[in-house]
Amino acid sequence: MEIQEFLEGKSFHSYEYFGAHPQNGGTLFRTYAPNAWKAGVCGDFSGWDIVELMKVHDCGVYEAFIPGACPGMKYTYRIYDKKGNMYEHCDPYGAGMEYRPFYASIIRDLDRYRFNDWTWMQNRTDCLERPLNIYEVHAGSWKKDSSGHTSYLYLADTLIPYVKDCGYNYVEFLPLTEYPCDESWGYQASCFYSPTSRYGSADELMQMVDRFHQNGIGVILDIVPGHFAVDSFGLKCYDGTCVYEYPFPDVQYNEWGSLNFNLSRGDVRSFLFSAANYWIERFHFDGLRVDSVSNILYWQGDRSRGVNQNGVEFLRLMNRGLKALHPDILTAAEDSTEFPQVTGNPAYGGLGFDYKWDMGWMHDTLEYMQMEPYLRSPSSNKLSFSMWYFQSERFLLPLSHDEVVHGKATILQKMNGAYEAKFPQAKVLYTYMYLHPGKKLNFMGNEIGQFREWSEKEQEDWELLSYPAHRQFHDYIRALNHLYLQFPQLHYDYGFGNFEWADLNTSGRAVFSIRRKTADAELLAILHFDCDPAAPYRVSLPPFCELKLLLHSGQKCFGGAVEEPGHTFQVLTDEEAPENRLLEIMLGPYDCLVFYLQYADREGAS
Repeated sequence: MEIQEFLEGKSFHSYEYFGAHPQNGGTLFRTYAPNAWKAGVCGDFSGWDIVELMKVHDCGVYEAFIPGACPGMKYTYRIYDKKGNMYEHCDPYGAGMEYRPFYASIIRDLDRYRFNDWTWMQNRTDCLERPLNIYEVHAGSWKKDSSGHTSYLYLADTLIPYVKDCGYNYVEFLPLTEYPCDESWGYQASCFYSPTSRYGSADELMQMVDRFHQNGIGVILDIVPGHFAVDSFGLKCYDGTCVYEYPFPDVQYNEWGSLNFNLSRGDVRSFLFSAANYWIERFHFDGLRVDSVSNILYWQGDRSRGVNQNGVEFLRLMNRGLKALHPDILTAAEDSTEFPQVTGNPAYGGLGFDYKWDMGWMHDTLEYMQMEPYLRSPSSNKLSFSMWYFQSERFLLPLSHDEVVHGKATILQKMNGAYEAKFPQAKVLYTYMYLHPGKKLNFMGNEIGQFREWSEKEQEDWELLSYPAHRQFHDYIRALNHLYLQFPQLHYDYGFGNFEWADLNTSGRAVFSIRRKTADAELLAILHFDCDPAAPYRVSLPPFCELKLLLHSGQKCFGGAVEEPGHTFQVLTDEEAPENRLLEIMLGPYDCLVFYLQYADREGAS
């Protein structure tokens, strides 16, 4: 690494230079403290006596090679300011860290593990024209072992078969970088290069990702490049001055009480660029979800305070640099603002993300499902509005962890009405989500009809699957997931002509029909958002197509009353113009049906 490149904010590999690197029977320690008077390192290898580091660059680089310092040993840096005050820190570039509440870094040999995911790595893409069905997971509370704990390897043993069976092809983990407070879920990081010790070592995290890949499942990591934890052993006041944080009180702390990164500094940018690249390059993560993009785009996340041009440039350069190094990875922005071109090309002023979370779709849809059914027909714009702006970005549809905590109620609980009525409404919600353009994300527990709000302290309520309503709901979500993975009509989300409203509430009932098309076939979904008693509903069919029912939410196996779903619909044909056909369906309360329509020319039509 060139020091000047690091200082100018152009390095994506500074972790190869800074940190603790085992070599030749010892370890080379190197840290960056630009305003320090002197620096030292202490650890297991020295009996915790301080070993002074030599200043090797005027910009503030200190280093020492210590024989006998081996992987697994703990260490901290002691940084002295110009007044002689001492600050003890974990290594900003440390690859391992003690289990909370302790904070020493741990020497790790990241070259020891050998990946066996060559086939996956050769074929992975950003999924723009492939299915992307994400299962969002908090590692510590998905499922615990018999001792009440979990680990990277336990997740590999249990989560992989579950995800494959359920029909998800990607897993997204809430932040796994080390963090001191469980309640922050990882969003208040203390070390941006260390996998959290809660679940195991760096080697074990590598093995977990490797095993996901060997089973055809991609892995996305949630990262937080906008802010960091305030604990004194972390990045705060690293050399007695504001190295990583803003020095100005009015923008130093954000609304969560954490410290904002000073994104105007080149050395800070290089630190964060390299951290993002580190998880992709060394751990083989397939993508990054960037948290709280609005707090980077606007000062204090407040649009009225103006755009933070340093933040805009930071995101643009990060995405452009990562894509240059890894064209096949994906990046997603958690952003609820109207900032333009979040997924636009950086060469033309865009931020360069592959995807943007569609928070507007999420809020509108959940508000719609909370309405009394008789109000849904006159409020159809709640569902249709998303397609007015959809082409402005490459959107991803999220029903994430943020929607099932802090008194918001779970997704199932949000549905209008009593217990029994919530399940069929949630089936309509998810069918709408999977037929709507945009990649998909669903948080753990949503698929089993969780009623208790998510808590990082408890595993999901898996015993719910012993109750028929929850098991049938889970089976429906699984069938819907596999349908999504199977049919390419649902994958070309961002091209004109792939989506069409076949019927937008024209019957005066809360019924919507969606068509998702390719050149040779289409999927037609009929979604009934009302509890009207069974009544016939008609929608036009394309000329000369063969029709097959793929999914009916009202089937008995999914908790409905329909025994023979093929008897609930018929095709009506005009004898004088046989190309004019109508599909007539006897729609029951909250029914949704998905059909496959194979196009045929006139000569081949029956």
